[in-house]
Amino acid sequence: MFIFVVTILLVPSAAQAVKHSENPVRHPNASTSQEPVATFSIVAYDPETKDLGVAVESKFFAVGSVVPWARAGVGAIATQAFGNTTYGPKGLEFLATGKTPAEVVEMLTSSDEGKDRRQVGVVDAKGNAATYTGKSCNSWAGGKTGKYYSAQGNILVGEQVLKAICEAFEKTKGELADRLLAALEAGQAAGGDSRGQQSAALIVVRERGGYAGFNDRYVDLRVDDNPEPIKELGRLLKIQHAISRMNEASALYSQGKYKEAVEAAKKAVEYRPDYGDAHYDLACFLSLAGEIDNSLKELEIALKLSPNLGSLARKDSDLNNVRSNLKYEKILSGLPAGKVK
Repeated sequence: MFIFVVTILLVPSAAQAVKHSENPVRHPNASTSQEPVATFSIVAYDPETKDLGVAVESKFFAVGSVVPWARAGVGAIATQAFGNTTYGPKGLEFLATGKTPAEVVEMLTSSDEGKDRRQVGVVDAKGNAATYTGKSCNSWAGGKTGKYYSAQGNILVGEQVLKAICEAFEKTKGELADRLLAALEAGQAAGGDSRGQQSAALIVVRERGGYAGFNDRYVDLRVDDNPEPIKELGRLLKIQHAISRMNEASALYSQGKYKEAVEAAKKAVEYRPDYGDAHYDLACFLSLAGEIDNSLKELEIALKLSPNLGSLARKDSDLNNVRSNLKYEKILSGLPAGKVK
């Protein structure tokens, strides 16, 4: 019985010019309590997996509740600066009707009296992208599009932050979530938000990629208040990757493909080696695959990390293949070798 199962925007060439504003920092006027979402973000598309995503960091509480919006098969949007959260759902609806990212930006900003203080990035499900920075956004502010992505930021220490974000995204390999995280890490290393750090978020959508296939939230992580939000986001992403790999293993298990399940579970353990449940599930798959010694090795690690799994191990039918092995009782009893009950 296995137990460890649960489940930025991009386009044209990277050589396109950076649009920016050198206006001084402004505070909200007396008629509004709105504060600027001083932020750097990236929205992107992965042509291989068809994933779409948004990653963002800011000196702003719970930035994930404002900036990132995405829908599988449609697009991804980041709305920031003096953010207009209607840009998210409206923009996705416009994309769903076939509008291009550039057209969506025009439609969103043309009727918005506050557009001069807005910033938005858009990417569609073909990888086309567009970015917009209002002329009154707080300095340093600007945006840039590249192949399959758009990056933007405001109240940054300088243009080097945006350049670092783009370069890291373009050079990093792996899943879209990993590339988006690398972009955030590079942006922060280059100076990031001139006011400091507070929150970060990462969303990747995939058709039926969410929990049990009921929605498209393949990755949906938020760090609302932390002195090192990007670092914490990276820790959470490792957990998410481990869960995703174990979900793959469980699907293979249900098909009787035990050896394939073992390989997927091994990847989960690599992401989260300190988690007893992951080792336990791998032990079960190894037992079913006939790898007795390796199964017992993983079971021993699992019970050292999570002793409370012992009672489950005694009755779990997935471990039937290892029960006749002498080492099994040594592990379960917790006694030193040679002193088996």
